[in-house]
Amino acid sequence: MSLWKIAWRSIQHRSLASGLTAFSMGLGVALVVAVIVIYGVLDQSFRRSAQGYDLIVGPKGSPLELVLATMFYSRPIEDTIPYDYYKQLSTGRYSPEVEVAIPIAMCGHFRGHPVVATTPDFFDKLQYMGTRHYSFRQGRNMDAGADFEAVIGYTAARKTGLGIGDRFQSAHGSHEHTDEFTVVGVLAPTGTPNDQALFTNIEGFFEMHGHDSGSAFDKVFGRKKEDKGIGETMPDAHDDHDHADDDHDHEPSGGHSPASRRISAVLVVTKMKEAQATATINAVTGMQEEVKIRQSQEVRNIAVMALPQRIGADLDAQAVKPLVEIASLFENIIGNVQLVLIILAVLVVVVAGIGMMVSIYNSMAERRQEIAIMRALGARRLTVGMIILLESILLSLGGGVIGMFIGHGLIAVLGPFITEAVKIVVNPLQFQWAELILVPGLIVLASVVGYLPAAIAYRTDVAQSLSP
Repeated sequence: MSLWKIAWRSIQHRSLASGLTAFSMGLGVALVVAVIVIYGVLDQSFRRSAQGYDLIVGPKGSPLELVLATMFYSRPIEDTIPYDYYKQLSTGRYSPEVEVAIPIAMCGHFRGHPVVATTPDFFDKLQYMGTRHYSFRQGRNMDAGADFEAVIGYTAARKTGLGIGDRFQSAHGSHEHTDEFTVVGVLAPTGTPNDQALFTNIEGFFEMHGHDSGSAFDKVFGRKKEDKGIGETMPDAHDDHDHADDDHDHEPSGGHSPASRRISAVLVVTKMKEAQATATINAVTGMQEEVKIRQSQEVRNIAVMALPQRIGADLDAQAVKPLVEIASLFENIIGNVQLVLIILAVLVVVVAGIGMMVSIYNSMAERRQEIAIMRALGARRLTVGMIILLESILLSLGGGVIGMFIGHGLIAVLGPFITEAVKIVVNPLQFQWAELILVPGLIVLASVVGYLPAAIAYRTDVAQSLSP
């Protein structure tokens, strides 16, 4: 009979004590697994969601708040920028360095899901998760000429019950707009916050606010009456409303005149110089996809290094690099929190390991005769010690397996709350390679805590143990 089988039979003989010992070990492992998986998923989703564009041009303030509000819809953007800034980026003085510019405007919510006004280029020209293109589970992209068409995310469609041909109205606070948007497309799942959002044609947004009451319009654009006098580029929201009514006769669509239009931000994909692009292509030939993404992003960051500074100096706005802000968030805040949680979880595992050592040690008194019989039948001291050590390893690995299941079950329970908070889907079946470190770690821990009981078994006196 193999030593592993003998150790397993010994565990079965003390099934209750062994089960409780393995379960206590599993609780600690579950905490480690939950922290590793949740952090890994958030880190991957945050960083890859930031790779679709290089800059976010928005109102001045906290760069991180602008990134979180724009990319993850964590909160409404309180301030706005003139629509003319988008024109300057797409076709004006900054256009030689800009490949794609996409305007967005936060235009309220529908049943708890953010409603974002944008253009069809958002889904045609932007990418997500590195190099993936948006696709539609049902329907199609909205038409630039159809002002009141909308596209909705997969999760938003599932939770709101909206489908192709259905209509909805966005709301700001307690104010609900009378204009309705018609759903023409449902996005395929992306694993990004866009799954939670509803996207409308920005022209319909402007037309809708061309007929809104002043109070709702002020809430959207973050302006108050006392904000007047800050200059032509930052008009008062009520003035915008008044001018919109004055200019209505000159606008075929019935929306705001271009001079009075305001948006929340502009998403910018920059151009790379031809020589830099060629060097990047040559440099990444044969590399893995993830390396290609990272290399191209690094070159692109170098190519646009001066553009954010110029935008900040020329316009009443800020140009933020989302990758930089997300990296800073994880390194300075979330990374430290993760480290603290992992240290606490590891301490729980260590305490469970000590408990396992005490459990095996206490069982040695009743096992002396059993060990003596094994020795009398010809088992060597080293063999007996190895059986106790293997028993410790089996209990640790069993606790690790239990911890894996409990940890991923805990993620399944916490997943909806995480999705609600950060708009990122956390799948309990997602696996992180860092979890594999637990296997050798548990073996080392089991070897350490099992050494004392194994040493006692090794030194057991046969004659004394067999004496009546």
